[in-house]
Amino acid sequence: MGLPSANPSGIEISHASGIYLYDVSEKEYIDLVSGVSVSNIGHLHPEVVKAIKSQLDKYMHLMVYGEFIQSPQVKLARELTDHLPNQLNSVYFVNSGSEAIEGALKLAKRFTGRTEIIAFTNAYHGGTHGALSILGNESLKYAFRPLLPNIRFLEFNKISDLSSITEQTACIVIESIQAEAGIVLPDENFLAEVRKRCNETGTLLILDDIQMGFGRTGKLFSFENFDFTPDIICLAKGMGGGMPIGSFISSQDIMKSLTFEPELGHITTFGGHPVSCAAARANLKVILENELSEQANIKGAIFYDELIDHPKIVAIRKQGLMLGLDLEDEALTGKLVNEFLKNGLITDRFLFRGNAFRIAPPLTISDIEIEKAIGLIYTSLKSI
Repeated sequence: MGLPSANPSGIEISHASGIYLYDVSEKEYIDLVSGVSVSNIGHLHPEVVKAIKSQLDKYMHLMVYGEFIQSPQVKLARELTDHLPNQLNSVYFVNSGSEAIEGALKLAKRFTGRTEIIAFTNAYHGGTHGALSILGNESLKYAFRPLLPNIRFLEFNKISDLSSITEQTACIVIESIQAEAGIVLPDENFLAEVRKRCNETGTLLILDDIQMGFGRTGKLFSFENFDFTPDIICLAKGMGGGMPIGSFISSQDIMKSLTFEPELGHITTFGGHPVSCAAARANLKVILENELSEQANIKGAIFYDELIDHPKIVAIRKQGLMLGLDLEDEALTGKLVNEFLKNGLITDRFLFRGNAFRIAPPLTISDIEIEKAIGLIYTSLKSI
């Protein structure tokens, strides 16, 4: 088995439930990262398990995506678009976030007839070649060059950089909140100014909501917290309740450009797998019916209020139930993450902010479980 990490934790998990993971010795771990914002409704949620089992009794893969009418796909597409602005009304299902980005980039180039793509420094969009090309940090990409040409990078929150968006720009790819930069929030009006400049130049605005979607930020989708609407939105991670699925969503007018010159402009075999779509429908229903998006704001505030005055924590950035916490330096943060593991907490550092760690537990975490996690955080901080 190939391992991309040189130093994996090596814990063998025997089972998981809710916010907890259990190793083969039955040691309990609180999951404070949700599998990197995948398990937003917790591990092994009974409604998701029920939906998976029900679909397994009907059919699994039938044919490449789009050839047959499969009700889990159709119903999920309708339920997603029911909760999006009217212009985001056409859904293309894929298997992952990286694939969603790849499809969105192709769509933007095909629709506009342009080739220039703009992204932001310290942005992360995935590991495939196109997604890697717009990754805003050289450390993860230099070994794989040459990558896509005609890519330009701007500084997040720097409005003066937006003049670089021109009539030659096919698309700009942005996160509402930069995740792997350490939960960097947009300045007031920044995203509205991005939207305005895209309108002026005919540039498509692609939102990567892969890590911040499905209730994590206090809204179902992150852009709802801010004053803009994307032309294309990319979703994955928290979409499937633990099952692999992603999508890119746009208007029918834009999306139909993938159907001619050439026909079959984007193809996926397993995209929209019926079992994953069934799981995603159950996942969305749980988030909506239990108002988990709204609860994210309240629960995130508890973590913030309890930890902001700790002398070893330099700063906290928060949106909903996603927090980035800074320590003084990378070495100290590394020690703390190891102490967390010893004390039964699962968390990790950000790719592009080594002195910070994230708190992003399942949105289903209870107040009692939050206090338990905070107690273990304090215990761990004492040891470094």
